[in-house]
Parts: sequence; C-alpha cells; structure tokens
Amino acid sequence: MVTITEALERIYQHVTQKSRHIIPIEESIGSIVAKDYYASFDLPRFDNSAMDGYAVKVADAGKEVKIKEITYAGDHAKESFEAGEVIKIMTGAPTSPACEAIVPIEDVTITDDGIILPTNITKNMMIRWKGEDIKSGTIFLEANSKITAYSLALLASQGITHIEVYRKPKVVIFSTGEELKAHYERIEPHQLYNSNAPMFYARAKELGCDVSYLAASGDSIEELQEAVKQAMDADLILTSGGVSVGDKDFTIQAFKELGMEILFSKVNIKPGKPTTFGKLHDCFVINLPGNPLAAMVNFEMFVKPTILKLSGTKGFYHPIIETKMKKEHTFRAGKHTVILGRWDGSSFEPLENQKPGMVSPITQADGMILTAPETDKLAHNQVVKMIPIKIDLQSEKKEDLYS
Repeated sequence: MVTITEALERIYQHVTQKSRHIIPIEESIGSIVAKDYYASFDLPRFDNSAMDGYAVKVADAGKEVKIKEITYAGDHAKESFEAGEVIKIMTGAPTSPACEAIVPIEDVTITDDGIILPTNITKNMMIRWKGEDIKSGTIFLEANSKITAYSLALLASQGITHIEVYRKPKVVIFSTGEELKAHYERIEPHQLYNSNAPMFYARAKELGCDVSYLAASGDSIEELQEAVKQAMDADLILTSGGVSVGDKDFTIQAFKELGMEILFSKVNIKPGKPTTFGKLHDCFVINLPGNPLAAMVNFEMFVKPTILKLSGTKGFYHPIIETKMKKEHTFRAGKHTVILGRWDGSSFEPLENQKPGMVSPITQADGMILTAPETDKLAHNQVVKMIPIKIDLQSEKKEDLYS
C-alpha cells in the first residue's frame, strides 16, 4: 500500500503526453499546444491612434490650430505636419513620425478656423506603439498551454490558421459486475443501475478526452479479459468495481494475466483504498472501487492528473485553495481521509453524510480536503487546503464587485 503522495508521484513519473497532430485553430479549443509559437510580426504592426482625435505637436497646447487633413484606419500615415497644424485621426489609424501626441475629440473646442487644443497635452499621450503588445520573434503562445477562445485571438492576430497540438487522450471505460445494469435497461429487484460509468464518461469528456464506453462485463476472468482486449487500443482504461477481496473480485487478476505491470496497488486513503494503477503495453490502467462516492474521490485524486498528464498540459498538479472551516468537524483518525464539502467562496463546510456507497454527495461537493492520519478534528475557522472539484461557481447573492 502506498501513500497518496507516493501514488501521485508514480503517476507524474510514468505518464507522458501522446502524439501530436495539426488541426485548424477553430477546432483546437481545449487542446494542448505542442510547441512554442513565435510572433512573425509586431502587434500593433505600426504606431497608431488609441482614440478618435487629433495628431498634434506638444508645443501647440492651448493654441488655436488648423486641421490639415484626416487619416482613417486603413490609410497610409500622413508624412508630416507643421506647428500650428493638426491631423484629424481615427482610432487605429497610423500616426506619422511628426505626431507627438493624440488629443481626443471631446477635449478640443471647435472654432470657425479650426480647433483650440487643451493646455494639458503630454508627449506620446494616446499613441499605441508598434510592438507594444507582441514583439516580432518573441513567444506569444507557449507549449503545453491549454487553448481557449482567447488563445484564438492571439493566433488569428498572427495570421495562423492551423496549430500543432497533442492528440486528445483516448479513454475506454467499463464496469464489472453481473448485478449492474445500464440506466436505460430494465432492472430487477436484486440488480443495480450503473452510475459510475456515466459519471466517468462525462468527467473524462469535461477534461478533454475522446471517450468510449463498453457495456459492463461479467465477473469471470474470461469475460473480464475479453473486455480488456476490446479496450487495449486506448491511452487509458478505466474500470470500476471488482478490485477488493470478494469472491468475484477478479479485475486485477484479469489484467495481470494479460501482462499488466502494477505501478501501485492499494492507497492509504479513505474512502477508496482498493485503487490500482498499472500499465498494459502502451496503455495505462486505473482500477477504481465500485462504491460511487469512493470512485468519484479517487477519480478526482488519481484519474484527473493522469488524464491531464496524458493531454500534455504542464498544469497537471492538484490546485489548492486556502480557505477556512465554516464549523467544527470531527472524524475518526488513523487514515489519510478525504472530506467532501461545500465552498461558498470564503469557507468550507463538510457534507454531513458522505459514506463510500452514496451517490447524492458527489453532486453536492464543491471541493475536498485531505487530512493526516493523526488528525481527528478540524476547528471552526481553521485554515484548510481545499482541492476544488467545481470551478464554475455562481452566486445567488448580489455583491459589491470592486476591490
């Protein structure tokens, strides 16, 4: 049996990103960039006006000046103008070397012969400089970063149409147990609906995987091995159930007989001790417990970083939010314990009932905290480290938004 830290280190050590491919940028959302991208040109590409206004000389501050001409966005920059003259200029239009500042339209007074400039003109005001956003030859999109809608703005600004990314991990999921039925099948009184497989499927999808699902296998060695053979073209096989010490818990044996190397088996964690991580040829394997809450906890703790490491991102470690306990919470010492709870943005409140076989707590939990074996109590207002599960948090209360 290994500790949580040892289990995670083995995942970090053995799992590597998958192969690369090139896809259109519009299809790359959620993918991981496979190489550094360097800017081909400056952004902005030329000095330009940040406002609709007038290109002026600083020495003309407070004076009446004449409008020589007008420059629109997309025009060539006017070469020069003299003291006593200004060029009317639109936002984004190129400025000439003669321009010392831009004065916004709303700051001038219009006269019959021109305009009167304000007195408070400073050199270089309201000018956007060539390359102040992105310099040609510099990295503007780093390898191993995740592509978002805002990454596409960067790529498009450099005229890039296709991007090299890591292939999304392929995950195959199946559950064991003759008592399990899919949620769309008819159920008998002695049977259970399979809640784990749909949960794993959806969570792996959320994490950016290509996911396949095999119907629940039987409990015999032969049936389990047949299911494994169907799944071996995956990057990760994820199973649920059959990893404990029951008479029909043959999952690990089935994988071992097909050649799986076990990298750890059993973790000092509550709930979910019977969790196994291994490698079958080029495919990684994680066998999770059958109890839904225990399976969910260990998915978040061990499967999530495995998927993230496969995807190529450098952000595969568990994030931590420091918060405080909303109230005192006592529990049994002796194990590394995972406590699920609600987080309101300022404090963590453990769920009252969170037994390994339950389903309802897994949708209520915003995050989880880990405790050391010697700990049996967390005090009110004690600072704790929460691993977030839900990050798309919304508020039911109107708040003052200003810092």
